[in-house]
Amino acid sequence: MDSLGLTRLPGPALADFPPFLVRAPWWGGDLQTLRNYLVRWSVPLLSAERIYLPMRDGSGDRLVGSLHRPPPASGPAPARPLVVLIHGLSGCEQSHYMVKTAAHLLALGFTVLRLNLRGAGASRPHCRFQYYAGRSGDFADVLAALPFELIKGGIVAIGYSLGANMLLKYLGEWGSDAPLKGAIAVSAPLDLAGTARRMMWRRNSLYQRYLLRHMRAESLGPGAEVTAAERAAIIGARSIWEFDHRFSAPRNGFAGAEDYYERNAARHFLDGIAVPTLVIHALDDPWIPPEPYLGYAWRRNPSLIPLLPPQGGHVGFQGRDRRIPWHDLCATRFLAAL
Repeated sequence: MDSLGLTRLPGPALADFPPFLVRAPWWGGDLQTLRNYLVRWSVPLLSAERIYLPMRDGSGDRLVGSLHRPPPASGPAPARPLVVLIHGLSGCEQSHYMVKTAAHLLALGFTVLRLNLRGAGASRPHCRFQYYAGRSGDFADVLAALPFELIKGGIVAIGYSLGANMLLKYLGEWGSDAPLKGAIAVSAPLDLAGTARRMMWRRNSLYQRYLLRHMRAESLGPGAEVTAAERAAIIGARSIWEFDHRFSAPRNGFAGAEDYYERNAARHFLDGIAVPTLVIHALDDPWIPPEPYLGYAWRRNPSLIPLLPPQGGHVGFQGRDRRIPWHDLCATRFLAAL
């Protein structure tokens, strides 16, 4: 690992990942994080087909995704894996990073599925219940429901933020039985409790208010099944910790926020991952503390490839290449290696 926290994939013919070089004027973790909200960018309109993926828990819930197929190739095309994108907290298929990555990978010839987790985005009307940081069983159900013609070239998953935590937990639980060729985690909160505490810092009050507003809206949206007490907890929560302590934890069988965070934090599952997994995180992320990344012995698990630049913000990575975020450039290298 070099001074930028970059490493190289194991293997005899795999190129190094590019270093992350900040693009002016987006200096610092906050500007890197906010840039996608402050600056509107355009991507090509993506033609998509709706796909419905039933959950196997008897709830009747179905997750909904947007499936994008590349244009037909003029000649024989290499078999490429389906890439499944998993959004973060209060996100959905329309989140900027989901759309931009989908457009980038589609242009490279990959079939891409932008997945809405349980109760998020287009899944909301089709779900009684709600996703949470460790609901990895839902992802297992998604993989089981995918038509064979989509996955005959294999599957790669890319998770962002809370979706990355869920993905890493899933990978650690399934180990070598995970039916994935590879995975990428971007800005995962390895320590959920530490992340919740950091979000309560005064400097993060605007971030927390933004997230809470969207968390309330999606938890109470059409199709949601909540009791009067749960509705009161959702509306009355004044922090993400309180939201999780009063709603997310008891609804999903946890004793409280601390129990929920401890049992679902991805840091506990890293040792069990057996699928090649690229882990991308900026050490100046204003939402997520860096200590779990710096304290983990990455060499202990050769399946994990950490890219830990000192800058980049939270799912930011606004680099010198103005067209493509740095994490997508790294994802492209990783996919090519697979």
